[in-house]
Amino acid sequence: MSPPRADLPAPRWLAHLLRTNPAPVPWSGAARAAVAFSVPIAVGYLLGAPAIGALVSAGVLPVVTGDVAGPYRYRATRLGGTVLAAIAGFGIGLVTGADPWLSHPTVVAVAAVSALISAGGNNASFAALQLFVFVTLGTGQAAAGTDIRVAMLCVVTGGLWGLLVALSGWPVHGTSPERKAVAQVYIELAAMHSAPDDATALTSRTQLTTAMNTAYDRLLTARSWLSGRDATYRRLLNLLSATTPAVEASVAMVNAGERAPREVIAHFTDLATAVLADMPLPEPPEPHARPGVGDDLEPADSPAAALYHALTRIDTEQERRRRDRVPWRTKLGEWLDSLTSGPLTWFAAARLTLCVALAELARLIVPLDNSYWITLTVGLVLKPDFGSVFGRAVLRGVGTVVGVGIGAAILGFGADEHGVVLALLVALMGAGVAIGKVRNYGILSAFVTPLIILQMDLTIGGDWGVVVARLADTVAGCVIVLVFGYLLWPGSMRPRVGGRLADVADTVARYVEVSLGPPGEDRMERSRCRRRAYRGLSDLRTAFQQLVVEPSQAGRQAAAWWPAIVALEQVTDAATAVVVTISHGGERPAESDVRLVTAALGELASAVRQARDPGDVELPDTDQLTGVTDQLAAAFDAVRGPDPSRPRFRFRRR
Repeated sequence: MSPPRADLPAPRWLAHLLRTNPAPVPWSGAARAAVAFSVPIAVGYLLGAPAIGALVSAGVLPVVTGDVAGPYRYRATRLGGTVLAAIAGFGIGLVTGADPWLSHPTVVAVAAVSALISAGGNNASFAALQLFVFVTLGTGQAAAGTDIRVAMLCVVTGGLWGLLVALSGWPVHGTSPERKAVAQVYIELAAMHSAPDDATALTSRTQLTTAMNTAYDRLLTARSWLSGRDATYRRLLNLLSATTPAVEASVAMVNAGERAPREVIAHFTDLATAVLADMPLPEPPEPHARPGVGDDLEPADSPAAALYHALTRIDTEQERRRRDRVPWRTKLGEWLDSLTSGPLTWFAAARLTLCVALAELARLIVPLDNSYWITLTVGLVLKPDFGSVFGRAVLRGVGTVVGVGIGAAILGFGADEHGVVLALLVALMGAGVAIGKVRNYGILSAFVTPLIILQMDLTIGGDWGVVVARLADTVAGCVIVLVFGYLLWPGSMRPRVGGRLADVADTVARYVEVSLGPPGEDRMERSRCRRRAYRGLSDLRTAFQQLVVEPSQAGRQAAAWWPAIVALEQVTDAATAVVVTISHGGERPAESDVRLVTAALGELASAVRQARDPGDVELPDTDQLTGVTDQLAAAFDAVRGPDPSRPRFRFRRR
């Protein structure tokens, strides 16, 4: 079986590639970045040492690019590790950079090590990237004759200054990130019920899933560090847990084509306001009478009645068990397992190592001053993760070219001779980095590239000659990645969404088995299975978005899987609707019917995984499971393609 066929014309994949993430603008992060980058530049000019100020400003770079929303302790750990990696990389680059026969092999070796470190998780991946980037920057500084001790002191100072600015709100707003995360769940609930059509409601449900995942991650991460005085985090986590029935009932209502009354939507917004302001929770609204049925309320087993009942249970008193902190030995063991469990990590390491080796070879051949920018470009566009290499290469390449032009023009016009002007420009570009990293890779590159040019080239001097050199180096680095890291690299243009789709189908089958099967599993296990299913669907959407930007067959086939992904999401929503009716007095499906549904999901997963047409399956023909079976049929159609000549399903009558 080959994946469903689809043709994605060039304007479509290009639109996906250039589309910005609709995330809110991080104004506070942009302000912090502007201050962190510009103050060292301004102080350096005031003291008559602009080169020193530029190097200190360079030390801020890993903090600003690595900062994320989340608990302060988590951010401190992430940013602290990132700064240490950057300092270590810069030191290695400075020590080895003066000797080409030593620096080139060192950069290639660090590239390989950084790719392997990336398997340790998101934080490790970003720290590894900074290790590689600052090794490259360090070799450039050493080759230019910069004093090693002064340069190291400047980068260390910049890293500490960046940490101070990033974490400055901790003493005053220690629990603000967690409160915002919980409040966002209620905001997304209100948005989902306010959606004007089914397509918007589906998008809102996806955003609700993301909000729930983010809130749980932040709170569980925060509590894993706390020893006893964690009353605030405990209340927020209890509140989030108590909100789960309301989330399930809301999903069931939307799946049934219903919307909540305005007073319920207003209640969700009031809950968000109360959580943000740390005020008592508002009283829930009374059940709403059905239109046209006099004073009769909704049936007890209806999604609307379940939602009203769930609203009465939203409080902070329900206790949860503390999640044990994972020992560092366990984390190390998991990382080692990730290195030995499959070839993906090694393939990524080999690809990065090859491209960096070619970039270092090009440095020896290309007669340009400070050609370390070729290697730096390769590191920026070929970030060691498993997303779309083509998409990152194009966006990073275009953004880097634009950024090189901006930075070189600033140097060429002599703006570096006017401290106030340069400090303002650096502040503007720093704010752009903070905004671009949550919006689009190209925007990020367009701002971070001139920053690096100013920070590095101010220490050794720059003029119009930098324009040609930097543009040539950037183009060379992008060509290396696109040719050797994408076009000629084995498997780069083969789709990978199918395997993930099969894994998520298995996860959904487990959720159906636990939630609709015989009673016995506790509510917490059902909640965990539901979160795993929706988290898997969210990750599957992300994988689709990474691949759909490619103009190759991989991008077209990834787009063709989209109907199957949507159908699997709707299967999960339909199962959640049945769970809600059961929890409010509805009849539990027969065990044999649930087995038929899970077997059908298993057949779907096996067919996708084994690259074959799914076989005929038997599905229950009951009113209660109609929504589930209808969406399962749609999922089978999406995977197999229409074939009117043969029946696809046999329905068993009860």
